[in-house]
Amino acid sequence: MSRLFQNGTVYIKGKFQEKDFMVDDDGCIVIADKIDLTDDVEEVIDCAGLHVFPGLIDPHVHLREPGYSYKETMKSGTKAAAHGGYTTVFAMPNVNPVPDSLENIQVLEKLIKQDALVHVVPIASITLGQKGVGELVNFNELIGETYLFSDDGKGVQTKEMMKQAMIACQKNNAVIIAHCEDESLLKPKGCIHDGKKAIEFNLVGIPSASEFEQVKRDIDLVRETKCQYHICHISTKESVAILRQAKKEGLPVSGEVTPHHLFLCEDDISENHGRFKMNPPLRSKEDQEALIQGLLDGTIEIIATDQAPHSEDEKNCTMDLASMGIVGNEIAFPLVYTKLVKEKKCTLEQCVEWMSGNAADIFGVDGGEIVNFEKANFTIFNLNDRQQVRSREFESMGRSTPFEGQWLQSKCYMTVVDGDVVYRKGI
Repeated sequence: MSRLFQNGTVYIKGKFQEKDFMVDDDGCIVIADKIDLTDDVEEVIDCAGLHVFPGLIDPHVHLREPGYSYKETMKSGTKAAAHGGYTTVFAMPNVNPVPDSLENIQVLEKLIKQDALVHVVPIASITLGQKGVGELVNFNELIGETYLFSDDGKGVQTKEMMKQAMIACQKNNAVIIAHCEDESLLKPKGCIHDGKKAIEFNLVGIPSASEFEQVKRDIDLVRETKCQYHICHISTKESVAILRQAKKEGLPVSGEVTPHHLFLCEDDISENHGRFKMNPPLRSKEDQEALIQGLLDGTIEIIATDQAPHSEDEKNCTMDLASMGIVGNEIAFPLVYTKLVKEKKCTLEQCVEWMSGNAADIFGVDGGEIVNFEKANFTIFNLNDRQQVRSREFESMGRSTPFEGQWLQSKCYMTVVDGDVVYRKGI
């Protein structure tokens, strides 16, 4: 069905322009200053006062299927993404079976084709079984299915193993997406940043060095191998400084930060509850400020959500017993808009690039911009609409968020993937 969208404020080539556009029967977008209604248009949508962005891209999502459908399903996870304005997400490999072989990644791809509402890019594991130790996957075998490799949830524990993984990826023009965590620096039952709140709640802390020491190790390996390397969910000021220096040297490196690390720190942990438990943990105020500065000065290019749904039983408990991870892709853009754009710390254009364009450029995926006569992948937001975070209204099966009850500015009204409306409410 063809739809005509009139009077929209559309993000095209790095700036907002007042345009009409149409999505034709082939799912392609046609943009013009003014488009008149014709007989073949089946619906007219007035976008006056609304902003139209390229579909958001999230390179860090846990869809939980196959294997953990009690936490999330492919359908519910991609429906949540669509609700947040995302048209493309990258699926982390901590599922069962782990996508560590051609056979196993094809199980994931079959499920994506069958149930996904948005584009899903599969990520293969770096090690067999995604254990961070043991044996590496057969990169040559997997490269036909994906060019992205991660052991997210675990860091690759030995320097030599990571070096060999980087060499294999560099040869195949593949990307390492690294969860940096040196397990030799962790204590059993670590569940919170090793700081003031760990002392207050008498909990075992997770030191910052467990992240930044592995970041430092890996950046040194990038200098040697020239492998394209991306750092997941940066949380420490030291990691930001290491990445900043690496970028000054022109190394093929990039990094992401989550909304929860940008807008929360250990000071915001109001009680010993699982909704405040994630990996890496909420760190110090100084770390939080370094993350914001790293985003603003271009050291960190991407805001990713690390959407990690769990069951209620796994999260509605104290931090020492709870599973690691929270949800947030349904409120990610409103969080960034409310706490950065509205506070005049950045422009709306920067926000769109952090949440769409930069990921498209860094990882070489389609999207990141709205292009005339190409497939329609976009999202429409009302920046003047307000909403209160109510996790019971999430499309995700996960309900655990530290932002519960907060009031945010902006709301997603529609998400379109390849011309198909996959989320619509309010328009």
